[in-house]
Amino acid sequence: MLSWSEITLRLVLAALLGGVVGIERERKNWTAGLRTHMMVCVGSTLTMIVSAYGFNDVLGTHNIELDPSRMAAQVISGIGFIGAGTILFLRQEVIRGLTTASGLWTVAGIGLATGGGMYFAAAATTVIVIIILSILKPVGKKFFNQYKYHQIKLLAVDDEKLLHFIYGIFKDKNIAISNISVEKKAIESTLLIRFTASKKEEDVLSIISTLNASPYIKEIVWNKGQ
Repeated sequence: MLSWSEITLRLVLAALLGGVVGIERERKNWTAGLRTHMMVCVGSTLTMIVSAYGFNDVLGTHNIELDPSRMAAQVISGIGFIGAGTILFLRQEVIRGLTTASGLWTVAGIGLATGGGMYFAAAATTVIVIIILSILKPVGKKFFNQYKYHQIKLLAVDDEKLLHFIYGIFKDKNIAISNISVEKKAIESTLLIRFTASKKEEDVLSIISTLNASPYIKEIVWNKGQ
């Protein structure tokens, strides 16, 4: 059985490690921030301690067999409910919160490792998570944004020349349209244009400016790369 000092050490260490990850999320104003990550990590640690040592008094009893890993395993599946609450569906094809949800899942693993006495594994995982969340994000923006889809939503006058006009503008900027959908109404149409823009953002702004000056277009909404 663990001593009181060892139990306290594991719970406090879990709070600190979970808090390190939580601070990174908190400074970006996510709902699942400092306290949420600390609670998940401490709760996972307690579950691991109970799973590994909480049933010592009945071990060896006739007809009783215990698998200490079963309770800890439920943390990984159960954390999905909290993770799902951090995922936001903002609009078509725009989802936020997946990184925070995966961070909570990882923090639960850190808590389990801490509760199991695997301090180095818990600390090393925390460092790696911080590197992924803080350092790799700007690197990803720099190298991968060019492959993300942009979407422009247009409210336009229904005219047979409209599509030719739009394709011509994009062709002039050498930006290929990946997909365009049209929803026709009585006298107006709603168009969704998807494309990848590997060029400067100024090129997309120039397209929007040209579209905005057109007598065909009534309203423009630009959803940047996601």
